[in-house]
Amino acid sequence: MEPLISVIVPVYRVEAYLERCVESLLEQTYENLEIILVDDGSPDGCPAICDACMRKDPRVRVIHQANAGLSGARNTGIDAAEGAYLAFVDSDDYVAKDFIRVLYELLKETGCAISQCRFAYVQGGPLKGTKDRSYHIYRGMSLMEQLYGPERDATCFVVAWNKLYRRELFETIRYPLGRIHEDEATTYRLFHEGKKLAFTERALYGYYTEHTGSITNVFSRKRLQWLTAHEERIRFLEENGYERLLPSAWRKLCDACITFYLRCTPEVEEQRALKKELMDRLKGYRSQGAGWIRQLPFRTRMGYRIFGLWPGLYAKLLKGMTGAV
Repeated sequence: MEPLISVIVPVYRVEAYLERCVESLLEQTYENLEIILVDDGSPDGCPAICDACMRKDPRVRVIHQANAGLSGARNTGIDAAEGAYLAFVDSDDYVAKDFIRVLYELLKETGCAISQCRFAYVQGGPLKGTKDRSYHIYRGMSLMEQLYGPERDATCFVVAWNKLYRRELFETIRYPLGRIHEDEATTYRLFHEGKKLAFTERALYGYYTEHTGSITNVFSRKRLQWLTAHEERIRFLEENGYERLLPSAWRKLCDACITFYLRCTPEVEEQRALKKELMDRLKGYRSQGAGWIRQLPFRTRMGYRIFGLWPGLYAKLLKGMTGAV
């Protein structure tokens, strides 16, 4: 018999999307599943929808808990899971019918600890993935390097929800409570522990884009937790032999400071305080990572210097090069 796979679905304020998400999981061609719906204190109709889904199919389990955030909901699901493998699906998204089957067979065929697929931005229509069965394997340094590739590729690697994991990876790893950008703070640790990942180019996961209530769409002080996650990652890279990645890591941190600064428009709460903090952080990063930042292109280093002295001029130059800030 094929092993049990646990699919963990954190649920909060998604009553318009939840049934579609669960239905896509119940239709999986891989049938030996437990689908764990973690109702994270949702104040809408989600708790009742979860219970109705459980009555519909015995593979669905429901946990109702006080609100603990996305990390808390995922951790609850991890602790409750009985499967040999774990997957995460966000409750406003949906997956192709062979999402679990393809990822499981990749793990079985390659001996990897993690498998991963592409994702597609969707607005409710069917996933239009390819049937290409080819895959890539990334190991060690090469795997960690993917977190610093082009934005779309780096996003594909860092997110929690387009992957299947061996359960033992989570023996000591959990998502950080009370924080957003929890994937940025966790996935690199799973990569280090798992050592090897199999990646199919097939787009088997649908990331729903019409839902505007997502925390990732709103800029606020909480977004600075992205910087905290990357500060932690840099320390991890230094301590675990990934020094080759440090120039890219410091660049990503500095670039994010500038991006966040430029997003602090007048309507943002605490605009002035946030701008000052971001400028101070950038100055600190340039000092702390000076040895590695010196390895970056001259143009990049000059950009940081110009921004530090004249952020308004930098914004105008950037607009001239890209057509937008």
